[in-house]
Amino acid sequence: MTELTFTNDRAASRYELRRGDELVSVLDYRDNGRTVALTRAFTNPAHRGHGYAAVITDRAVAEIEAAGDRSVLPVCWYVADWFAEHPERASVLEGAAAR
Repeated sequence: MTELTFTNDRAASRYELRRGDELVSVLDYRDNGRTVALTRAFTNPAHRGHGYAAVITDRAVAEIEAAGDRSVLPVCWYVADWFAEHPERASVLEGAAAR
């Protein structure tokens, strides 16, 4: 199987997940300098059912966590569900410090 490549296309405000040269999933965002609103996860219909949305969400959250200067606002229903399934990652959520 071809390796997955994760990139942050800042010009398009989206994370991309590719398998070889083929774009399989994207995660759109809005970054206001304090918070990254993850607004839409989309997987190419031909590639659905393989966990690509979970992979791109995990990698995007990891990148935001590693930078350490922004919180996440899960606007997209899929991203909100992902955080519900990964409570160990909730510290990066907007307002988490106030909890």
